This record gives sequence, C-alpha cells and structure tokens, in this order.
Amino acid sequence: MNQPAVSPTLDTLFQRTLMRQPHATALLDPLNKARVTGHQPRRMSYAEADTAIEALSAHFVESGLPANSVIAIQLPNTVEFVLTVLAAHRAGLVVAVLPLLWRHAELTAALNRTAARAIVTMSTVDGVGYADLAMHAAAEAFSIRHVYGFGDDLPEGMASLDDVLARPPGTTRAVIQDGRKAAMISFDVTAEGFRPVPRPHFSLIAGGLAMSLEADVKQGATVMAAFTPMSFAGLASSLAVWLLSGGTLALHHPFENDVLEQQINEHECEVLIAPAQLALRLGDSDLAARMPSLRNVIGLWRAPEQVAASDVWIAPHAPLTDVYLFGEAGLFGARRGEDGMPVPVMPGPHGAPREQAGSSIAGEILLTPKGTLGLRGAMVPIAAYAPPQPVGDTLTAQPPRDYVDTGYAARLDRASGAICITAPPSGIMAVGGYRFLSNDLQEWARRLGQGALLTALPDRLSGHRLAGRAQDNARAREALSELGLNPLMVEAFRDRSGAA
Repeated sequence: MNQPAVSPTLDTLFQRTLMRQPHATALLDPLNKARVTGHQPRRMSYAEADTAIEALSAHFVESGLPANSVIAIQLPNTVEFVLTVLAAHRAGLVVAVLPLLWRHAELTAALNRTAARAIVTMSTVDGVGYADLAMHAAAEAFSIRHVYGFGDDLPEGMASLDDVLARPPGTTRAVIQDGRKAAMISFDVTAEGFRPVPRPHFSLIAGGLAMSLEADVKQGATVMAAFTPMSFAGLASSLAVWLLSGGTLALHHPFENDVLEQQINEHECEVLIAPAQLALRLGDSDLAARMPSLRNVIGLWRAPEQVAASDVWIAPHAPLTDVYLFGEAGLFGARRGEDGMPVPVMPGPHGAPREQAGSSIAGEILLTPKGTLGLRGAMVPIAAYAPPQPVGDTLTAQPPRDYVDTGYAARLDRASGAICITAPPSGIMAVGGYRFLSNDLQEWARRLGQGALLTALPDRLSGHRLAGRAQDNARAREALSELGLNPLMVEAFRDRSGAA
C-alpha cells in the first residue's frame, strides 16, 4: 500500500542534517550574551542540539501539555529560542511568538486569543525583567497552566528550563511529522486591529526558500541572523534558511555593530541576514576588507516603500538581496544586479530565483482594485486576513478571496510596468518590529499630562521612532509604564531637544 506524500516540517529538516553530520556545528550564541541575558555563550553541534531539544520536548510532554496545544515564546535571539521552537514542534505543539517590545496588555491579549497553555521566557533581557512580565500576564490568562523560564532568580512558580537541559531527556511522544500541520502563530496589527496569524510548517519553509534561493545561499553555509525572530519573517529568515542550508546558524541579538562584526569574522560567516538599513550601513564601510568571509547579504525591509529610494549597494563581493516584508502577511525577495541598484519588481507570479527561467513559483504579486498591493502563494495565510463579515449579512456567503490585501499603497510604473510601493497601510505605525494603530498615540499622549506631546517620526532604520516633549520626563515614563508599555518601549521616549 502506497503511503501518501507528507511535506517536511522544520524538525524533519533538522533531523536530516543531524543524521548526515551529527558533529558539525549547528548553533552559535551571540558573543555578548552574558550582557544580554546573563548566560555564557553556547556553541552546539547538531548532536548536542538534538539532546537539548529532546530534553525540552520530553519536559513539555511530561508537564501535561496536550498535542496541538499552543505554547507562547518570548525570548531574545539566542540559542534558547531555536531549541525551544524545535522542541515544541517535536512535542506536537504550536508556537506563538511574542515580540519583546510588547506591552503587558498585548501580551495578555495574545495569550487569551490563542488559548495558550504555556509561556516560555528569559529571566532578564537587556536588564528588563521578562520573567515578571510573563508571570503577570499569565495570571490574567485563564488558559495558561505552565510558565517556563531560562536564567537565574526566576520568580516562584516559574519552572527552570536550564535545570531541564542539565539532566538526561525523559520520555517524549510520537508525533506525525507533517508540514501541513500548524507550526506557529504570529501577530499583526491591521486597520481592523490586533490579528493572530497561524501558519503551517510548509508556509514557513516556503518563506525560507524564497529568501535562500533568491539570495543563492549555499549548502552548508554559516548564516549570521541579526534580525528579531519574533515574527514570520524572523523565523523564516533565521530558522528556515538555516535548516534548508544544513549549515551553521550564528545568532546576534540586535544590535551592537562592533560585536556583530566580530562575530562575522570570528565565525567566518558567509551569509548575513539583517534589517536592510543596517546592512546598507555596513555595506558603506568597506565590507570586503572588514568582513571578507561574507558572500551574501539579505536585507529585510520592514518599510518596503523605502526600497526604491535606497542607497546603491557598493560591495560586489557579497551581493545584496532586498526582502520586502508586509507585516505577517508575506514577503518576496529581489537580488540586486551588478550596478547595486534595486531591481524592478513586476506583478504576477515570481520564481525563486526570480530571474531564472523555469524556477519554482514562490508567490504572486498583484495590484488590488483599491490600489494596494496583494499577495498570494504558499506562504500567504489567506484565511487569517479574510475581511470581516458585513453587519446584517451573516447568512449571505461572501465571495471567496484568494489573496491577502497588505494595505500598502501601490501603482504600476507606466514605462516599465513594475510595481511601485508608495506608502504603508493607513493608520498603522511601526517602531522597530512593534506595530500599533496611530490612534494609540493619542491615548499614550493623554497619560503624559498637560502640555505633553508624543508623536511617531519617520526613521530610516526602524520605520518610526517615538518622540515626545513633556515638562516632567520622569513622570512621562511613569505614565507610559502605568499604561502597560514594555520598559524597552518606554526607553524610546525622548524629549525633542535630545534630553532624556
């Protein structure tokens, strides 16, 4: 009897490389990890990583987490994040990724919306007590049964995963590895508000393939991932690209330029994946002499409308691939030519690699009737972005939609026919990877007191940055904290004169 074809999962890809080269280096921690989390940096082979994954997976099962339940993860860009994601998948769990910049209110909302059974965090990240944040959010989420943490001085009631890694693995359960099963839940902010976005394994792998094939990432490459992993793009660009290449994944918790350069040279990284503006800044600093091992640079654009006007890439030994990100809806990539300029992106199906005849279709780009950019393809979660049912038409079937409207304003260039992305979705701001409705600023400003000002200014690196003015900046931070803003977000508040 013939068995039906089963698409691979992320754990399937990991175990393929494990069987082929168990003693090859798999994971490398940031060199400054001791400052970021208090842990010493780790260097793990595939066999060592597999043992750690098996131990964490068994612990999740022994804790009583049922198969297909949701486990939320709020971790920095370190080895613990990779191990936890793969362990959750091996235990048959669905991972919900929670950005580090989230407020307490959003953290609680995400846990409740996904009915998460557990949450995993780090005791501290950059001096901020994430263990306490997780415990407070878990207290308001009725579905949470377990709170796990890495690091020292964990609060009472939080189980230490460092202790789990220090002892032999327990008994795990057999899980059918099928790429069509749910793998992750990320979260987007649209004009309709906060939106959970679930994805199967094959969708994540499709995103990783679109990047790795367009950028021509070689098998066995050492990949430096310097992009926050708490999103679809973050997981696809780090975890999926690494597992597809079967090489080594070096991690950098954003951002310390000197440390990043040291890591790239010390580990002889061949691929750098980073926010595009950071990549362009590195490219202007004699990249061939300072980081000679690099052969590919993948720049991720959180603000894709900025690509066309970006600077010329002047490091021909390591070509730049522009990856256009559209929140959690999807992405596409376009490798720059020898002139270093962004290449025109045409509407319609696009392959990976884009310019290679007969290449596999990575997705499709289209212009919607509203003059916005639409996406369809294997990586695009169409159901998650389905428009709300009109009031009063609950019994009327809505016409099917086979694409996601990203909300980004776009038009066709008359001369070339290429897609021109002109503006981000109306009413949405982004500070780094943190997206919020512009109306939220009014509520935040109101809490700052009489005569205060808070606004989001365009920023080439992070999309927007918060800027403000208040008579008492100490009171301003206190008010923002009372509102529930994450402490890292509060630190983004600065007086316009430059004083903190």
